Amino acid sequence: MDHSAPLWTPDPAHAARSNLARFIDALRAAGTPLPPSSDAKAFNALHDWSVEQPAAFWAAVWRDGEVIADRKPDGAAWDEVLVGGDRMAPPDPIEGPAWFAGARLNFAENLLRRHDDAPALIAWDERGPSGGRTWAELRQQVAAAAAALRSLGVGEGDRVAAWMPNVPETIVAMLATAAVGAVWTSCSPDFGVEGVVDRFGQTAPTVLLCCDAYRYGGKTHDCAARLPDLLPRLPSVRHAVMVSCQGAGMLPPVPQVMHWAELLAAQGKVPLEFVRLPFDHPLYILYSSGTTGLPKCMVHSAGGTLLQHLKEHRLHVDLQPEERLFYFTTCGWMMWNWLASGLASGATLVLYDGSPMPAADPGVLWRMAAAERVTVFGVSAKYIALAEKSDLHPARDYDLSRVRTVLSTGSPLVAESFDWLQREVGAQVHTASISGGTDIVSCFVLGNPLSPVWRGEIQGPGLGMAVAVFDDTGHPCPVGKAGELVCTGPFPAMPIRFWGDPEGAGYRAAYFERWPGIWRHGDWITRTEHGGFIITGRSDATLNPGGVRIGTAEIYRQVEAIPEVLESVVIGQRLAGAAAGDVRVVLFVRLGPGAKLSGPLEEAIRSRIRRGASPHHVPTVILAVADLPRTRSGKVSELAVRDVVEGRPVQNVSALANPEALEHFKGRPELLATE
Repeated sequence: MDHSAPLWTPDPAHAARSNLARFIDALRAAGTPLPPSSDAKAFNALHDWSVEQPAAFWAAVWRDGEVIADRKPDGAAWDEVLVGGDRMAPPDPIEGPAWFAGARLNFAENLLRRHDDAPALIAWDERGPSGGRTWAELRQQVAAAAAALRSLGVGEGDRVAAWMPNVPETIVAMLATAAVGAVWTSCSPDFGVEGVVDRFGQTAPTVLLCCDAYRYGGKTHDCAARLPDLLPRLPSVRHAVMVSCQGAGMLPPVPQVMHWAELLAAQGKVPLEFVRLPFDHPLYILYSSGTTGLPKCMVHSAGGTLLQHLKEHRLHVDLQPEERLFYFTTCGWMMWNWLASGLASGATLVLYDGSPMPAADPGVLWRMAAAERVTVFGVSAKYIALAEKSDLHPARDYDLSRVRTVLSTGSPLVAESFDWLQREVGAQVHTASISGGTDIVSCFVLGNPLSPVWRGEIQGPGLGMAVAVFDDTGHPCPVGKAGELVCTGPFPAMPIRFWGDPEGAGYRAAYFERWPGIWRHGDWITRTEHGGFIITGRSDATLNPGGVRIGTAEIYRQVEAIPEVLESVVIGQRLAGAAAGDVRVVLFVRLGPGAKLSGPLEEAIRSRIRRGASPHHVPTVILAVADLPRTRSGKVSELAVRDVVEGRPVQNVSALANPEALEHFKGRPELLATE
């Protein structure tokens, strides 16, 4: 394969018809000095203008997205779109930049524009299709659910929590919550009682939506049985509403629990009413992974979330009305919130709940994509790596002719996974690695339909996002040198605050402590000569062997290309007597069936890392483990492994989906060396 050429180049005709090209043409017609071409130069020029003129850019996104609101910024002075744009970092108390002052909108109203009988939601589980909703049905059910919430006393600013799988009822309940001006917060049903309490116990919901059971890996897992233990620990919950997801339908012996179906049926046919509220009214509370303590509770605004997602879906993903958008996610990951916003672009959402690769049907996601004519297909980078290891051949086995874009996030997408997607899904498919976080419920860097894709690279920065790469002294890094991902200008999707942090101390410490006025995101990133980016891990998990700072993703890329290795985790182990900050590299590998960590395999791993990365990346110790600890969004927790190896307690075990995996890292004699 020729790595000196782009892996994928936009079809000129498609690029010219894209939403992004149309957006550029509209700006040019209004007098904005942008080049007329629909290629990478046009995107780069648009990005430069978007960060130099943020008020003008976001006003254009508002107009392009046809935001429904009491007041639009057309013709308004720009200081009404962005007030205090020089206040990137919130002082004490929080007084960051204000967006679209005076505008009043409702998030759900902007997602429920359609009234027809076309599909709005399509649902699948491990066994195949499991239901769906037309646009008309979705609106009717949201109207009933909103009326039900009002009957339960839910109003503006109240919290509604969901301990739910990724099913249509969860989307309905979220939209109903937004319709009445309440605040939505959710986690997936695989969270145990402790994990749920760690999150919802901080945000004090008045209503809890839950399921009777959920299905994963071919097994049904009971949730109703856990309610008697959970509800006494959530004293703010006045009403619990149970959805029958697995047909059990039996209510637990708890007085405040009622049936979802009965509650909605009692409302009858009611009109759908939306309360319009300020742009910065809270919409969502999302949670950090919580692996270093109690999860941070990030409050996101209705207007900021809507505008950022409209920009990403329409301009970066080129999502069109009638297209079908899928992302494998749970309700405990921000990608669920991101997926839900696809409704605002008139797209059909394809929901999947269950294991992404069940033993009985490991190709189920691709089978679903073919059957439902999915246009934009999103999964984690880890899923793509495991699909290759599992010898899946999606394009050979399924008709994927409608798939035009594959999105990947959750961890860096290595170059070999780009190759696999081109080979096994289709050379015509636009591979778009994207990265951002729960912190902004969106992306800092992602794809676009005008620029080429280079193997192993994220295409470029998000429009309106003043992304930069800083060295340890706070100066911009040259192209090709790794540093901290930062954002030097304000954007609407900044969280409006942390819940329970009224003075903003936690907010400032999380993002602005190192460089006041500069958002430090915590990713270790390199800008490439093509204008793209390569993320090589979290900056708090970078390694420093012999004083050379390296990213963990550089090691994963090499190790997981070895056929015997399914996945791995690498840490830097501090040693007694070593220089300050120095570590030795320790690699743990989970091997495929029948594989053993022999001397020849260890040497093959070290040789591959030495050739593909550098001698500094070569691990001192390589150990095999049966499993790796993961957060509930599927990310391997390097920090938890490091804590166990170095004898520290893991601060929040409940944040892990499989905390029992930590046992594989305890008491290993190979880790006891002190020098």
